[in-house]
Amino acid sequence: MGVEVRTEGVTKSFGSQRIWQDVSITLPSGEVSALLGPSGTGKSVFLKSLIGLLRPERGSIFIDGTDITTCSNKELYEIRKLFGVLFQDGALFGSMHLFDNVAFPLREHTKKSESEIRRIVMEKLELTGLLGAEHKLPGEISGGMRKRAGLARALVLDPQIILVDEPDSGLDPVRTSYLAQLLIDINAQIDATILIVTHNINLARTVPDNIGMLFRRQLVMFGPREVLLTSEEPVVKQFLNGRMIGPIGMSEEKDEAQMAREQAMVDAGHHHGGAEEIEGIIPQMKATPGMPVRQAVIRRRARVREALHTLPHAAQVAIRESLEEDNDDTQVMAAYGSDQSSILNKGH
Repeated sequence: MGVEVRTEGVTKSFGSQRIWQDVSITLPSGEVSALLGPSGTGKSVFLKSLIGLLRPERGSIFIDGTDITTCSNKELYEIRKLFGVLFQDGALFGSMHLFDNVAFPLREHTKKSESEIRRIVMEKLELTGLLGAEHKLPGEISGGMRKRAGLARALVLDPQIILVDEPDSGLDPVRTSYLAQLLIDINAQIDATILIVTHNINLARTVPDNIGMLFRRQLVMFGPREVLLTSEEPVVKQFLNGRMIGPIGMSEEKDEAQMAREQAMVDAGHHHGGAEEIEGIIPQMKATPGMPVRQAVIRRRARVREALHTLPHAAQVAIRESLEEDNDDTQVMAAYGSDQSSILNKGH
């Protein structure tokens, strides 16, 4: 099972430019979380900080209880073995074919035999739908295949934490959905802790168990998807509905005068721009039929029920309806998948 990732009061700057400050967040073990925010808010910087590629000026980052900001290089090297990372462009070696790209971490970090390495690599290539492409170079395949090859490589050391940076970058919506489904299915199978960094609204609404949002150098909110999707927090509501009206502007933030002008246009009946607001809570993407029931969903719903009484009435109503629908679906899925193979859909 995945391990907990926790930050306490982390602050990161480049020179005089403050990227974000006092960020405290706990990624529940074995659950899929997403970190959102407009472009330029330091989401990828946060991801790189979690694996020690960047070091914050202040605060602590705990990986399975160990503060990596105080680790030696040798200790950090060992902790990084817990991670699998899918970078935006796949970060493949252009001169190596896919088999060697995926095998690279095994050859670098283990003493496994070549026959064992081949078994593991072919298993991960099959998992990500790349069997038959193992002898192709990265330049010979599509962007979607490069992403899946990057994911296969991220999985070869059987990581407990998977970090995914902008999974939709360079992909069309259909292939983004396939990749998202693959991440959900992997979580169902191995219960890994997954963090997706994105500004894709549809992915944010439908994939993660937990959602966090960075804005104005702060973590605005972090919590279960049901809480964020019913939130009246202006930044969260604007972002998750893809609207013009709200604090986020073309540059990072608007002044009060611009916000007042836009609100006046809405009050006068002019179109607000962006997507229409969606009533209720959009259903979450489910694991492929035949997968194990995702334990992350069960744990998340238990937390939501415990916190339900602290939320506004409208949010409570929407969340109760959502939980009842999800319970019905889970019972059907459990019955459907109870006697089926847990092999991933090879078409992804």
